[in-house]
Amino acid sequence: MGPRSSGLRRLVREVAKFGTVGVAGIFVNLGVFNLVRHVSDLPVVRAGVIATVVAIAFNYVGFRYWTYRDRDKSGRTKELTLFLFFSAIGLVIENGVLYLATYGFGWDSPLQNNVFKFVGIGVATLFRFWSYRTWVFRAMPAQEAESILVSTVKKPRSKAEPKSQRVP
Repeated sequence: MGPRSSGLRRLVREVAKFGTVGVAGIFVNLGVFNLVRHVSDLPVVRAGVIATVVAIAFNYVGFRYWTYRDRDKSGRTKELTLFLFFSAIGLVIENGVLYLATYGFGWDSPLQNNVFKFVGIGVATLFRFWSYRTWVFRAMPAQEAESILVSTVKKPRSKAEPKSQRVP
């Protein structure tokens, strides 16, 4: 298999992991959304924003420590700042759809709220996938990744072991 098929395989694996975290995040988002709507008198979009913020925190942990665990880990402050920036844009997209449906078209039943919250999540997910993989969880340059791999594979030489027996 050539480099193209291995790159495609990596992309498919990345999309699958992103999707797994994302589906779990959807359950968190919709669960918190419905819980807040049920136990409070907050307007629908405010409940949506609260749910999105909780899901963003959940998703960061999943993306950083599972989906993109092999990506560059230097500059965590920059990574988190970019993640929050792009997540905020996604929050606006997601809850903008909910706002438009609720206040623009008057679709305000619990079922309609959930449908348009879900639609908003879907639209925002496309933006998030592109922005997270492009700007937040960037791939390491090949040379740096290779040097890290080599340094973890090399067996440290003990003092009793002569140089000639050292494995390169």
